[in-house]
Amino acid sequence: MTRYIIRRLLQTIPLLLIISVILFVLANKMGDPLASFGGRRRIRSDDRERLTRKLGLDKPILVQYAIWLVGNDWMRVDIDGDGIPDEYGTRKGVLRGDFGKSFMEKRPVLEIIRERVSNTLILMLTCEVVILIFSLLIGIYSALRQYSTLDYVFTAFSFIGYSMPIFWLALILMYIFAVNFKQWGLPYFPTIGMYDLAVGRTVGQIAWHMVLPVATISIMSVAGYSRYVRSQMLEVISQDYIRTAYAKGLPERMVIMGHALKNAALPLVTIVGMDLPLLLSGAVVTESIFAWPGMGRLFWSAAQDTDIPVLMGILVIISALVVIFQIITDITYTFLDPRIRYN
Repeated sequence: MTRYIIRRLLQTIPLLLIISVILFVLANKMGDPLASFGGRRRIRSDDRERLTRKLGLDKPILVQYAIWLVGNDWMRVDIDGDGIPDEYGTRKGVLRGDFGKSFMEKRPVLEIIRERVSNTLILMLTCEVVILIFSLLIGIYSALRQYSTLDYVFTAFSFIGYSMPIFWLALILMYIFAVNFKQWGLPYFPTIGMYDLAVGRTVGQIAWHMVLPVATISIMSVAGYSRYVRSQMLEVISQDYIRTAYAKGLPERMVIMGHALKNAALPLVTIVGMDLPLLLSGAVVTESIFAWPGMGRLFWSAAQDTDIPVLMGILVIISALVVIFQIITDITYTFLDPRIRYN
């Protein structure tokens, strides 16, 4: 197992390099990073030339990538255009933990990401817990009570929830539980931000503001997850070893939780393993609609402003987490299914 893990980790190095090259080229083709610098005012031509040299945008794409990856300590940058290389403007590069500074905020990328990560984790970890609990409960019940009335009800709502666009679902929930509830004089849920500025950032305020965003994300995910759990449970409970366990007189709870669910969880582990790295990326649509100050909203703002350092910082971190969590998922298989071994 140790040799397998080391081999997989070594394989991630060239993979992440290839991914970073593709992402860097695509990010630089998105638009003009200087278009948003002056706000509504148009940047003068001499200022544009100075900013282009300062940000290194006048260099070939491969040179820009090399500076982004390993830094520009090995070269001097002529910022003011006087023909003399300047000392300032240097950076260490991503390999030494320096993702550069944001074009818009003029602050280190990691500092900006660090401010948003906690907000996203609060939202997305809550969503993941809700999704797993309801998916397992609905999926197991539907499998054990196949073709029952509730099974048909869950199936119908699963197809409805899974087929609705997430922005449409968010607007529907806002209209019902915020707008209508307020008109009816009922306690209504807030639709913007993490907390009321007049009250402050308290646990109660954050929990109250999370209800609609969590419901929006969870409804769609539960609809899909529960179908996976149901189909796998139906396949597993028809196996001979499950019938043998019942014949031995084991309680139904022990058979379902100790034997059936453990083997039926493999596809669910795969899906969760793919979703967990995306927790840090946030939910772009949901966070934008509910003005949640997380990574998803940060990514959307950076994409609009063509803030390449911030975009690359988010994308590279997510890419690295995806690769790492795939290794963790493969290792988890060996604990759930003893037949799986890696040599």
